[in-house]
Amino acid sequence: MIPSPRRFPPGLAILLALPLLAQAPAPTPAQPPSEDATIQRFRAHAAPRAVAQRPPLSAEERNTIRRFKEAKPSVVYVSAIAPVQDLRTLDITKIPTGTGTGFVWDEWGHVVTNHHVITVEDQGKRVAEVDEVEVTLADGKTYKGRVIGTSFAYDISVLQVFAPLGAMRPIPIGRSSDLQVGQAVSAIGNPFGLDHTLTKGVISALGREIGTGYNTKILNVIQTDAAVNPGNSGGPLLDSAGRLVGMNTAIAAATGASVGIGFAIPVDTLNRVVPLLIARSRLEPPRMGFETMGSYEAQQVFGITRGLVVRAVEPDSPAGRAGLRALEVDAAGRVKAMGDVLLGYQGRQIENEGQFMAMLELESPADEVVFDVLRDGRVIKVKLQLKATRKAEPTSI
Repeated sequence: MIPSPRRFPPGLAILLALPLLAQAPAPTPAQPPSEDATIQRFRAHAAPRAVAQRPPLSAEERNTIRRFKEAKPSVVYVSAIAPVQDLRTLDITKIPTGTGTGFVWDEWGHVVTNHHVITVEDQGKRVAEVDEVEVTLADGKTYKGRVIGTSFAYDISVLQVFAPLGAMRPIPIGRSSDLQVGQAVSAIGNPFGLDHTLTKGVISALGREIGTGYNTKILNVIQTDAAVNPGNSGGPLLDSAGRLVGMNTAIAAATGASVGIGFAIPVDTLNRVVPLLIARSRLEPPRMGFETMGSYEAQQVFGITRGLVVRAVEPDSPAGRAGLRALEVDAAGRVKAMGDVLLGYQGRQIENEGQFMAMLELESPADEVVFDVLRDGRVIKVKLQLKATRKAEPTSI
């Protein structure tokens, strides 16, 4: 009789099979390739990437590109040049003292920039102005320029550039009186010496006031968030039609760099002031009949840091008739007697030549003006009568 096969509970069958499975050899895991092998393998795939197709430029992009190309030839790089004398050899060399931006105003070679672009600074304080500049056009060629007109009150200077007139392309002029907040604008300039840099933004506000380095305020200033940095000063602010609507002038930032708040002198102010500067060099100051020593020279020679040293006086003039005294020098140019030092004008302190000129630009002098004068160690008042000799044409003061 054949014995019947033994039956085990299902769980016990699994347990009995475990020893047999444990005796099977375990598979060897694959070793990853080494780093060097991976690098060499992927080097074989080196090839230029396929260019992804893009849709056509937007209408806004095309307009920005077109306006930049149109305006670029009108924007110049301005370097101020100042003579510096070696105290040991007495040799005079010319060195650049500052750089900024300017733009071609008309077909006669006039360039407009900020006055502070062409000043000499000592420890952050403006102490003198320069007469000579170098102007580099968009084609990279550099030409000599001369400062022919300056408004201290508005921080505007006009340069005559001695370049071929055919190379000077005037920038189109717009209007600032009808600008609106939110309107698109572009700035072109040379921030940090990076020539012909374009930044874009909008008009953030209108009717602002900003101060100048000569204790005056410029009114109706345009505020923009187009990036404006050191070196942008004197450059154009353009509307979307490529017209000049302002001149970039100042930054509202403790760091001295752009934080999205820049200011531009409105073009309506430029269009009023610039022609006067071209024609007359100044904004019609009254004829007083005296000349002063530059603030920087007075500081170097006499140690005077405030006020104006009277260098010369015209005899038949308000200053001459009032008895204002000038420096006395000998044939070799050595000082024999100190002249008057003008400390105040109409009750206000005179800090330097630029600040005094700014006061005259913004105020119509009375028929009689009073100076506080330092003479022989004491301060006296000297009155100048201007009514009988006032002229329309400006002269030196």
